[in-house]
Amino acid sequence: MQLFNSVVAHAIPWIPRALVQKMARRYIAGDDINAAVKRLQQLQTQGFCATIDVLGETAATPAQAHNTAAEYLRVLDAIHTYGLHASISVKPTAMGLLLDEDLCERLLTEILQSACRIGASVCMDMEDVRCTQMQIDLFQRLQAHHSDFGLALQAYLRRTYQDIESLAHARNTLRLCKGIYREEAAHLVDNAGRDRNAINPHFLAHLARCFDAGCFVAIATHDAALIDQAVALAHSRGIDRSRFEFQMLLGVSESLRDRLLVQGFGVRIYVPFGKDWYGYSTRRLKENPRIAGHVLRAMLQR
Repeated sequence: MQLFNSVVAHAIPWIPRALVQKMARRYIAGDDINAAVKRLQQLQTQGFCATIDVLGETAATPAQAHNTAAEYLRVLDAIHTYGLHASISVKPTAMGLLLDEDLCERLLTEILQSACRIGASVCMDMEDVRCTQMQIDLFQRLQAHHSDFGLALQAYLRRTYQDIESLAHARNTLRLCKGIYREEAAHLVDNAGRDRNAINPHFLAHLARCFDAGCFVAIATHDAALIDQAVALAHSRGIDRSRFEFQMLLGVSESLRDRLLVQGFGVRIYVPFGKDWYGYSTRRLKENPRIAGHVLRAMLQR
């Protein structure tokens, strides 16, 4: 199975653009906010919440950063106008973190203020290790003045054991994921660069720390075995289901997400949209071959 996923991912550059677009329709809501709203309404009817991601590259100019921020403000307007059960997920590099940190902080502040006015939450996606400390510092500065603001942490990084102590102690809202960026082995736990299952014990250790600290935690994974272990951990500690939720990518592992919803767990779907569908698709599939396998199998089953 791992070989199958890897072959699919490495074949992406040779797959016709039209076929990549067909694959992308499963896990990208569309080119614009109108298409995203329709997909969000469908998910909401089914009982899911969502978090919305505006696709885009790292900002190379202040204008690009401003444009991305403006698009997020339009998303927040749509959430309010259509009464959507949705939050937003933001990548600081798309708003200039690596270009102008002060600009990035100003734009994120504007987004957080707008989100607060309509009662929507915001989560800062974690990016590669170049950004980790900058993002944690930025998060802590902003979180001191803005509630309903969360941060993603990657379980495959060695440093997460230290990072989670200060963040969990403050009872922040945290999203735990395995991590998808290609990093040097020195940054990673155990054999995480070659074996995704090696991340699981670390993920569970971080989850336990969040539970013990009283954080609300989003469990972001498609790993069925890890999900079962997370449920067992919550049960063993007497953690109420209101203190955590599962998060999954749009169009991926749909039978698993449906099962969790039927069992009464909160499930939030990560819904990306935007004109950069091709760049996002190829990056995501290359970075995480399992997603490539999930998507192709789902297409074949249909």
